[in-house]
Amino acid sequence: MTAETTAPARALCTDCGVSRSSDPRRCGRACQFIHPDYARLEARIHGRARDPERADELFFGPYTAMVQAALKEPREGAQWTGITTRLAERLLESGQVEAVLAMAADPADRWRPVPTLVTDPADMKRCRGMRMGYAPLLAELEPARARGIRRLAVIGVPCQIYPLRELEESLGFDEITVIGIPCSDNTTTENFHRFLGVLTPAPETVTYLEFLANYHVEMRFTDGRVRHIPFLKLPLSTLPADFFPLTCRACVDYTNALADLTVGYMGGRGEQWVLVRNARGQAVLDLLGDEVRLSAPTSAGKRFSAVKGFLANVERAAGGLPLRSMPDWARPIVAWLMPRTGPRGLEFARTRVEMKALEAIVHLRQHYPKRLKAMIPPHLWTLVAPYGLTPGPDERA
Repeated sequence: MTAETTAPARALCTDCGVSRSSDPRRCGRACQFIHPDYARLEARIHGRARDPERADELFFGPYTAMVQAALKEPREGAQWTGITTRLAERLLESGQVEAVLAMAADPADRWRPVPTLVTDPADMKRCRGMRMGYAPLLAELEPARARGIRRLAVIGVPCQIYPLRELEESLGFDEITVIGIPCSDNTTTENFHRFLGVLTPAPETVTYLEFLANYHVEMRFTDGRVRHIPFLKLPLSTLPADFFPLTCRACVDYTNALADLTVGYMGGRGEQWVLVRNARGQAVLDLLGDEVRLSAPTSAGKRFSAVKGFLANVERAAGGLPLRSMPDWARPIVAWLMPRTGPRGLEFARTRVEMKALEAIVHLRQHYPKRLKAMIPPHLWTLVAPYGLTPGPDERA
């Protein structure tokens, strides 16, 4: 059984792969962008709803442990130290899964993601590093079952994991273990190449790019150079309005709340941030043993003014107005201050989650107002209430 080579055209679609399967009609009940039900799925997967007594679960979803982490011996070619791919290697080495479904790089383009099914732990090195673009990861589920695989691990972003969780009980696998990656917005691979082109005159020499929690972008080059660019000095105003598609601007699950564990950057200060969400996720993390250094995450700074300013710009952009820009003379000053006085650690993560919640509501109101009632989960309205966004009479389920 093979996946279709092209996906049907759909509004608000990131081509997760379900539409390329033998039954594309399942998109109607599985898609994150149609009628998501996070409360039901979180209760099924994690055994409970978000706990109102644990304030951070409102932001990040259910979790049993939250740590800052780094491999003691970083893996070559990894985006950070290589925790995500090392977890997958250990799942294969220990026999807990028979295969891992993840993204590798297109042989002709290091930035283009290609879904791949890995059965040899040594092959996980092909999945190290960041990819930018859309790829139908879930289209490989049926070929995996056709090969006789019963115990599978999946590494994916939220708009891939939501449909996976919605469909998993009907897929025929005995077990599916999910390592989630928080999504920091996506775009086409072609758009990403254009972005690199405005950052450097030699984009073909860039080997690594990462948005860091210290308000800088890190770039590495083939000649060994490393460059750090403050967020405020990025030429974002030169990007087209649709550089980030509406799907990303309408996403309501930044932290991949349906994964067994989430591995990302937002809450880590110079290291990765790991959210263990259930017993299965803890068992996966335990496979690393003393290979990993763990510490308690920290938090500093205040987010309210930053989020309020972001909301004002999002509302202007959604209404077709030009963004308010900072004077050039002030940029170096603020770029110096932000890593020292702005939200850091968990407060930075809360900031990004609130920004994404505000962005989703504003853009859906502008472009798909009839979708708000179905697409915005109740906990998001709680997040945005301090900033004056409240649901209208036909906007809340």
